[in-house]
Amino acid sequence: MSWQDNYQVWQNNSEIDPALKQELTQMVANQAELEEAFYAPLEFGTAGMRGLMGPGINRMNIYTVRQAAEGLALFMDTLPLEQKQRGVVISFDSRYHSEDFAQQAARVLGQHQIPVFLFDSLRPTPELSFAVRHLNTYAGIMITASHNPAPYNGFKIYGPDGGQMPPQESNLITNFVRQVTDLFAIEVTTLHQMRQQHLLQLIGEDVDQAYLREIKAVSLDEELLHEYSDLKFVYTPLHGTGKMLASRVFEQAGLSNMRIVAEQAILDPEFATVEFPNPEFPETFDLAIKQGSAISADVLIATDPDADRLGAAVRQPDGQYQLMSGNQIACVLLNYILSTRQRQNKLPANGAVVKSIVSTELASKIAQSYGVEMINVLTGFKFIAEQIQSFEETGEHEFLFGFEESYGYLIKPFVRDKDALQASLLLAEVAAYYRSRAMTLYDGLQEIYAEYGYFEEKTISKTFVGINGTQQMQNLMDSFRKQAPKMIGDTAVVSVQDFQSGVQTEQDGSQINLGLPKANVLKFILADGTWIAVRPSGTEPKIKNYIGVDATTAKEAAAKIADYEQVIQNWYK
Repeated sequence: MSWQDNYQVWQNNSEIDPALKQELTQMVANQAELEEAFYAPLEFGTAGMRGLMGPGINRMNIYTVRQAAEGLALFMDTLPLEQKQRGVVISFDSRYHSEDFAQQAARVLGQHQIPVFLFDSLRPTPELSFAVRHLNTYAGIMITASHNPAPYNGFKIYGPDGGQMPPQESNLITNFVRQVTDLFAIEVTTLHQMRQQHLLQLIGEDVDQAYLREIKAVSLDEELLHEYSDLKFVYTPLHGTGKMLASRVFEQAGLSNMRIVAEQAILDPEFATVEFPNPEFPETFDLAIKQGSAISADVLIATDPDADRLGAAVRQPDGQYQLMSGNQIACVLLNYILSTRQRQNKLPANGAVVKSIVSTELASKIAQSYGVEMINVLTGFKFIAEQIQSFEETGEHEFLFGFEESYGYLIKPFVRDKDALQASLLLAEVAAYYRSRAMTLYDGLQEIYAEYGYFEEKTISKTFVGINGTQQMQNLMDSFRKQAPKMIGDTAVVSVQDFQSGVQTEQDGSQINLGLPKANVLKFILADGTWIAVRPSGTEPKIKNYIGVDATTAKEAAAKIADYEQVIQNWYK
């Protein structure tokens, strides 16, 4: 069907949701907007779907949410009855329509006689991951667009292990979703009927308490926390779900000096105080810095709206706050975990750390120095979750830490997604450790650099919006593959890793197997040890370009980053 045909189906439907009908009427004057909303279905991939809210098959609305839930339900209908009856747990964030979308998904599942455990109010993504395991459900649904701006929402599916649904199952679900071509014919029941049939159970504080009991295990040295409980923290949930549990996590650990940024503790779907509710962006710390400066707070912490990502800033001797990158936070956490466990004689011989292929190699050097294996996986925390599951099944390794450069970390695997609440508690403990040595977190990072070398990374994103955006990104990736650069700047490319073909090609033409699942990622390894990766984002209309360098001084590392960044900028002119 053409976009015009799709539009007419919606326009002629007399029972369409009134609010969507009104939006549709307002869109009539803008043909480009109409075309984009109706030209193709919203992409449903291994992480579910995410997009702008509004009417249309290429938008997040109650009908596309029902379609996604129907796909999951049809898949679960094929399972043995015991697995199907384990049910699905559903949570949601503070965005527009999130609670309604969660309830719509529940009503679709109920129509298929699938039990649903629905959170009574918004909860963080990591708690949803925990709840899947805690309640032994077959699947989980999280309604969130994570760190995207206010007009977005999303639908994420989790598997039995609490990680995002693995590729084999998610591909089957995607096929079922695509078979649902009439969005208006999807049958739903009511929540009242589900309660009467014992298909709906509301959950909340019971799961909160179970999660909080587990999070106690994140601490490696409780005495440190007690001794330095006077450390001052300022926390912002950026208008999101972190508000529900962060204070309780700190209070439980005996850390009473945590102040919340009041303006950003409001559950505001507009995210009115920030343009992007993403702790990667320095401006999200503006209000925290203002409040932190007033009380001389030692550390500022920010979590994104679904509380899976964490950013931090550290007070310097001059009273200014130094932001830390996701890679830097990961490295101070990792170094503390390994050094403390070694000091306590609790470092296992088969310990392993898992990171994404675009995350810092400083972590690899730290792990190597402790005799711990570093395992690299594709971008997407589900691949870290898959490794954890494999460790548990085979006993080959003991999981010690997992992270992605995009501000996502996991310390204890009772959650199988990145967990900003776990990370915030351990970061507070690391701050206490460095305080015991008359140092700050940032001083600790400099100590790590002095030992292992100065590593610096940068991500450069290029946005491609609209109908042609996806094709433009694909064309760029194709051009890189057809003619991979031999030089980047003045430095030779010594090998090219193509994760789509699964092959690494050396300068002499020889090839080796990368041994990872297929993915649309290219990584160039340069003669000076620099690496540059290029990949389309899985959640946003962007191509992401990653640079990783190391040097003997911070100044040298910064200069290398600047030089390579200029080369990358020229690629897109």
